[in-house]
Amino acid sequence: MMRPQHLILTRPLCVIDLESTGTHSRDDRIVEIAAITVNTDYTTSSFVRRVNPKCPIPSSATAVHGIRDCDVIGAPTFSQLAPELLAVLNPCDLAGFGIANFDIPMLVAEFNRAGLVFPLSGRAVLDSLTIFRRMEPRDLSAAVRHYLGEDRHDAHTAIADAGNALAVLDAQVARYGLPGSPEKLHAELVEVDIGGAFRRGLEGEVVFAFGKYRGRPLARVAAEEPDYLKWVLRQPFLDDALALVRAALAIRSASLR
Repeated sequence: MMRPQHLILTRPLCVIDLESTGTHSRDDRIVEIAAITVNTDYTTSSFVRRVNPKCPIPSSATAVHGIRDCDVIGAPTFSQLAPELLAVLNPCDLAGFGIANFDIPMLVAEFNRAGLVFPLSGRAVLDSLTIFRRMEPRDLSAAVRHYLGEDRHDAHTAIADAGNALAVLDAQVARYGLPGSPEKLHAELVEVDIGGAFRRGLEGEVVFAFGKYRGRPLARVAAEEPDYLKWVLRQPFLDDALALVRAALAIRSASLR
């Protein structure tokens, strides 16, 4: 296991990674936990456990991490592991890749269900995905350098940026073997709606990508909270997203007849 060469630690640092049944902290459950603790003297220890989620693991999740129902049958539940894991994490700062939006919310939810508090105040949280996004810009100028191998000094005038965007798009189609047809390329790039208000869930269903029902299926929210969808219709979403909401409400109305 590598020893950090550049981190200066005044308290232990625990690097965490989770595998789960899905990405929604309220509805999904952890199936594997890995934590590497780096102590202030730079010695390390690891905590790796499979977890029985007490629910089926979707095939789409298994396709990502390879863990099947049969792999966790004899594993402890999160509640059984929680005190031991909390003892590992409590004295530590936290690190990982993408932990701010996935691993930490999932852990907080699981600890809450186990009747334990997982405090975040007073500790550093280091998400290397945040650093990556900040230090490796993904703006148009960076795309021009990456795909066209040049700097274009007339950037940030509208006509120049439009021309650069066209050149980058054309180069991307060639480099990645993407469809040359705009219709086919749109189908490949747009998961559900243009603005990304919705996405596909683990079973291919349309789920919310925003708000308090983030990760919840649109059809379920339509059935249980139609007033929320009526509120969505009054917001400035793009037409294709609003059409999905109207369709979900229409299906609900038809089912009540």
